[in-house]
Amino acid sequence: MTAAFASAKEFLQFERVHDTSCLISDVHMPGLNGLELQRRLIEDGHCRPMIFITAIPEQEVRTRAPEAGSYGFLKKPFDIQHLIGCLDAAVKGAGRDR
Repeated sequence: MTAAFASAKEFLQFERVHDTSCLISDVHMPGLNGLELQRRLIEDGHCRPMIFITAIPEQEVRTRAPEAGSYGFLKKPFDIQHLIGCLDAAVKGAGRDR
């Protein structure tokens, strides 16, 4: 199943947040940004693979995202094959500790 959400807050209220196999999130969003969403999920025990996308690839974010276990950091516009590669790595690595 694939689902889209208007915000990180909306995703966190999703009744099946525990069933998420992989999450693709923009870094810059109103309210919680992508890294804050990742931190919140980890704190709540939901360590799901994440892939970040952004139009503003700040070095601090490029460093923090992989340190927290992301499987990709894509700068807009990105090549769809690169996204597919990140998704493949995330799904294959979902059973491993990151």
